[in-house]
Amino acid sequence: MRKTDTFLGHLRQDTGGNILPLAAVGALVAATIVGSAVDISRSYRVKSQLQAACDAAVLAGRRTVTTNGLDAAATTAANNYFATNFDDSGQETRSTSFVPSSDDNGNTVNGTASTTLDTLVMRLFGYSSFSLSVTCTSSMGVGNSDVMMVLDTTGSMGSQLNSTQTRLQALQAAMKNFYTTLSTATSGSNARLRYGFVPYSTTVNVGRLLYALNPAYLTDRHTYSSRQAVYNETTNTTYQNPVTTYGGPEYKNEVIYNTWTDYQSGYKYESDCNNDKPAVSSSYVDNGSSSSSDSTTTNGSGQQVVTTTTTQPQIQITAVQCVSYLNNKGNTRYKIQTKYKTRDEVTYKYVTSDKVVVTTKTFDHYDYKPVEYDTSIYKTFASVSTVTGNVSGGNPTSVSSTWNGCIHERATVASASFSYSSLVGITPSGASDIDIDTAPDVNNDDTKWAPMWPVVVYNRYTTSTNYWGGTSYTATTGTGTYGERVSSPCPAAAQSLQEMTQAQFDAYADSLVATGNTYLDIGMIWGGRLLSPTGIFANTVNTQPSNGGEVSRHVVFMTDGIMEPNNSVNQAWGLEWWDRKVTSDGSTDDASRHTSRFLAVCDAIKDRGIRIWVIAFTSGLSDNLKTCASDNSSFTANSSTELNTAFQEIAKQVGELRITQ
Repeated sequence: MRKTDTFLGHLRQDTGGNILPLAAVGALVAATIVGSAVDISRSYRVKSQLQAACDAAVLAGRRTVTTNGLDAAATTAANNYFATNFDDSGQETRSTSFVPSSDDNGNTVNGTASTTLDTLVMRLFGYSSFSLSVTCTSSMGVGNSDVMMVLDTTGSMGSQLNSTQTRLQALQAAMKNFYTTLSTATSGSNARLRYGFVPYSTTVNVGRLLYALNPAYLTDRHTYSSRQAVYNETTNTTYQNPVTTYGGPEYKNEVIYNTWTDYQSGYKYESDCNNDKPAVSSSYVDNGSSSSSDSTTTNGSGQQVVTTTTTQPQIQITAVQCVSYLNNKGNTRYKIQTKYKTRDEVTYKYVTSDKVVVTTKTFDHYDYKPVEYDTSIYKTFASVSTVTGNVSGGNPTSVSSTWNGCIHERATVASASFSYSSLVGITPSGASDIDIDTAPDVNNDDTKWAPMWPVVVYNRYTTSTNYWGGTSYTATTGTGTYGERVSSPCPAAAQSLQEMTQAQFDAYADSLVATGNTYLDIGMIWGGRLLSPTGIFANTVNTQPSNGGEVSRHVVFMTDGIMEPNNSVNQAWGLEWWDRKVTSDGSTDDASRHTSRFLAVCDAIKDRGIRIWVIAFTSGLSDNLKTCASDNSSFTANSSTELNTAFQEIAKQVGELRITQ
């Protein structure tokens, strides 16, 4: 470049014959301008592609970030995306580098990219290359979001997943990581994030939510497949509180014997006769033994009156003499003669008593049949005693119980097919059990929910003797002579939408228990009810966030199995083999009818603008689950890692990845 300067200096000083040199200088300037334009244009293009590759790389890295932050997997993803979008040979560059980093555990992923572009023309003028560099940053932000987690907590979730975890423990860990991811994304923002939960198995535990909403939504009477004590009765009448009164004496039957009557004869000597003469009496004296008799009557007050009548004969001798007579042998003998009066002295004793009739009931047996119970106290979560216990000492025992919050669903229709449309809602219309919006009619028990009451629910059978002389048990829809209490699984209590701290969220996750069979429909029904903006919990759902923004709503539905109803356990629709609310005969098409309910409810939820995410954990993603899920919103997971990844993918799509620099 110094030679060029010398040449131009000489040219400037030489003023003779300079037209040709001036033309040469013009050509040189033109070449410099054109060459610069070409190389600068190339550098702009390369830098633009370098920026695009950097942006793509940090987006990919941020999407791959889990709770481990910008780990090896996220770093590899970022590097791979950069390499795919920027190629040295294609860009005519060399010494390209890309370095991802994060200062906040992966919530924000930074990138620095640099490369060297060799010049084509400018090298003639001493400029051999351009050093180009860019920076880029990707972060995830979350707007206002409501997330309802509908979680399979059936018995199979308690099975061992690996050497250190059960399936349930893997779920709990993935849930906690889900919260951490979204919490980190909202840190420092005014976004509102709320969580609700519906653990499900054979039923759901929503009793306290319903009671707090309106106690009248729970029925005061409900019929359960149960048993009722039958007694033999005997009646025993007793008389109590006796009062004694007396009557008399009365004198009856007076007879006067005023003629001489032989009293005693056969005396040989007159002196003996005079010695035995009875005394003349001035009044009546008792004469012989008395006699008594009882009579029973009822007075005007309904009391029993027992009357004892005592009769005492009496005599009064008014005159006495000894006279002689000749006996049959002609010998003189003497006899006593008297004149006298007789009468009866009658006295009365009255005993007046209260008549008490005591009916004694002796237990005979239990009848196993549908029994209506008063649930008005039980639904308040107070202890209630029922005569449904085992027989002890010849008598049935009372059992005290308190409601655990699990429910029996509202009235339904035993139909084989259900559907939903935005125009007519659920078809058939009588299926209140899958109506996620309509509130109960407080005057119609069919539209209300009932408490599940485990201690009163029994199977019922008739008994007979089989070919080998043993006892056979046959199910019956009538009254059975034999029965047994059934299993009544109840999952953890559901929770309506609320903002939560990490500690609160983790505590809820840890409260989940594995129990019962898989009823996918009952979980989805209540996930929809608790999240529907037009349902009975609308006041909670539609509470506006303080930032005034829109709210996105999500159902995260997780299951580790397929629809698996059991007609001999106490579940949301009762005891199906006997109650037959879903099927016509207690068993036929039970699973398919529940599946039809499930799919109808999925359609109803999506129609309310709610996105349904589905995770099939350790089980295949069935066509029914795919149909239920919103577009591009279903996952399979066969390990704890894959389950965590599925929850993280949902978290990232609940949030929004964006380039922030």
